[in-house]
Amino acid sequence: MANEPTVAIISDNLLQRHRLQQAVGKYGLKTGFNGDPARFLALVDKPEAGLWIVELEDETDHPELIEQLMECSESPVLFGLGMAPDPGKTEYARWERRLFGKLQDNLGELEVLDSEMTLEALDATSPEAPPTLSPWIKPSDNSTTAKDIWILGASLGGPAAIKEFLDQLPAGLPVGFIYAQHIDANFSNVLARVLGRHAHYGLVEAKEGEPVRCGEVTMIPVERELYLDGDGLIRFHNRAWPGPYGPSIDQVMLNVADYFGPHCHAILFSGMGNDGAIAAPLLKAYGSRIWVQSSDSCANSSMPDSVAETGCVSFVGTPTQLARQLIKTIEENCLLSRRQQRDSA
Repeated sequence: MANEPTVAIISDNLLQRHRLQQAVGKYGLKTGFNGDPARFLALVDKPEAGLWIVELEDETDHPELIEQLMECSESPVLFGLGMAPDPGKTEYARWERRLFGKLQDNLGELEVLDSEMTLEALDATSPEAPPTLSPWIKPSDNSTTAKDIWILGASLGGPAAIKEFLDQLPAGLPVGFIYAQHIDANFSNVLARVLGRHAHYGLVEAKEGEPVRCGEVTMIPVERELYLDGDGLIRFHNRAWPGPYGPSIDQVMLNVADYFGPHCHAILFSGMGNDGAIAAPLLKAYGSRIWVQSSDSCANSSMPDSVAETGCVSFVGTPTQLARQLIKTIEENCLLSRRQQRDSA
C-alpha cells in the first residue's frame, strides 16, 4: 500500500484550520503545512502537498496568495468548501460529507475513521448476557500467558462490531486477543473504555516486554510498529507502521504469526480498504484460521470482502456468530486435547 498523500491547509481563520486538520485526520490523511496566508507567503521554499485546501473569509483579499499557490504547486487546490460549523451541530455532518466527497474526487478512495462521537454512542448499548463457559474448558485468568492468539482487525464500523463480538464471549476463554483498529490515536482511551465496559475482556495497552495474556485484549498502538521477540514478549520498532493507516493490519498479522505460527488466527471486521488481504494467505499457509464479518452486518464491508476474495476464509458471520464460532472452536479443541491425553495415559 502506498503512503497516503499529505494535505496542506491555508486559512485566515485559526478555528477553521483546526477543524479542517481534525476532519482530514479522520480519513487517515496527514496534514503538512497548516497556516494563514501571511505565513505561506513568507516561506522561501514552498512545501509540497498532494492537495491544498484553501478556506478564506474573502478570497479577493488575497490575490498574491492565489497567484503564488498556482505557480509553486501542480497539485489540486480545493477552494470554497465553506466554513466548518460547530461539530455539535447537524450542519457539521453535511459539511463533513461534502469535504469527504471533495477529498475522494481529488485523492481517490479514502477510509473514514470512527470519531469520538461514534465511539461514545456505543456506551448506550446494553448487550445480552453471553453464554457461560462450558464445564470441560478450564478457565484462564489474566495472569496466564496466551498460547493461542486471535487478531481482531477492524476499521470503519469496527468498534461497534468488536464490542458486539467481545460482549458475547464468556469469561475464562484460554486465548489472548490482539486488537488492530484503524483509528485516530487521540481516541484510543475512549475506545478502550467503551469496548471494555460490558465485556469480560478488558482492553489493555500493549507494553514493552510484556506477553499477550489470556482474558485481555491487547490494543496495538497507532504510531509504532509492534512485534514479538524470541520469547513472545512485546517489542516496538522505532518506526511507523508501513502503509497508509496505523496500525497496518497486514503487518500485525505477519509480525504476530512470526512467533505464534499456527497458533495465530485472525478475524477481520468492518472496514474500508483491503488491509489484511496480503497477510491472509501467508497465515493460512501456517495452518491459521481466517474468519471475516459478513458483508450485510458491516458498516463497510470492503476490508472483510477483500480478505474473503483471497480464498483463505473458513468462516463468515455476524459479530455474534463469530463469537459463537470461536467458543465452539475452543470447546472442540479442548475436547480433542482431553481425548488425546486420555488415550496416551
